[in-house]
Amino acid sequence: MISRDIFYSIEMIPMKTSLYSALLFALLILSPALAEDKVKIVFISGSPSHGRLSHEHRAGNMILAKDLNESGLNVNAVLVPHYGYPSDTSILEDADTVVIFCTGHNGHVLNKQLDEFDKLMKKGTGVVMIHWATEAVKGKPGDKFLEWMGGFCDLDWSVNPHWSPKFKDFPDHPISNGVKPFSVNDEWYYHMRFVNDMKGVTPILSDLPGPETLRRTDGARSGNPAVRKAVAAGEKQHVAWAYQRPTGGRGFGFTGAHNHDSWQNDDFRKVMLNAILWTANVEVPKDGCPTTTPSDTEIKENLDKKK
Repeated sequence: MISRDIFYSIEMIPMKTSLYSALLFALLILSPALAEDKVKIVFISGSPSHGRLSHEHRAGNMILAKDLNESGLNVNAVLVPHYGYPSDTSILEDADTVVIFCTGHNGHVLNKQLDEFDKLMKKGTGVVMIHWATEAVKGKPGDKFLEWMGGFCDLDWSVNPHWSPKFKDFPDHPISNGVKPFSVNDEWYYHMRFVNDMKGVTPILSDLPGPETLRRTDGARSGNPAVRKAVAAGEKQHVAWAYQRPTGGRGFGFTGAHNHDSWQNDDFRKVMLNAILWTANVEVPKDGCPTTTPSDTEIKENLDKKK
């Protein structure tokens, strides 16, 4: 907005002067643009859960926020200043989208805030969930995740192997803008639980996992008859997806980012940045969100203090 000091300076100029008229005209013409609020993106970081350079929720969020704030786009990315759901929930009230990177299932930051967060979703606020944050408890949490972002990681249905999918084909979608074929070895969850008939869901990153991803015996996250049947049938698995809610609002799920250094892959990072913009209803640039590769030094900054 135009500062009060500038306005007072204009008021002090004699009204009869042409300068006063020119400045007042400029004020009337330019003030709507100058006063335009930036699109607000709020990042929530979960408490430490793994060893060094794994599940670096806070540091990963900081890399993404930095790229967004330096992109030159009309966005303002802010981090909740502590681990977990914000103690001062006013930070979320005017958010255009919320990015959550945290422990999943029983440790998810939203488990005790489902009703409150649902109010934001019903307002049309976007949501992005990264890696373990996509994993919900069956029942109300899982149902809400389906409403908000069209899918979730479901125990005894989804699996969590480390593998190197090859992403070659991308849909005609703003999140794909500027993204080139890439492959990153990470813990890519797959065989997600999606809404019926995938209605409203657009798969963004997909590949057919190799049989080596199911070498473990059946277990909550290691394998089950349904996922084995799907892979054997040659069904590509979606590890990142966009969701357009029928009631308004957008969601995005992304199962990678176990490894903190995965953020050094430009296309991996661009998919996430584009998705954040899309969920905030920001037009994604043709070449995707501008982004700078984090150096080895930068990737080791802001890490959680872990045992």
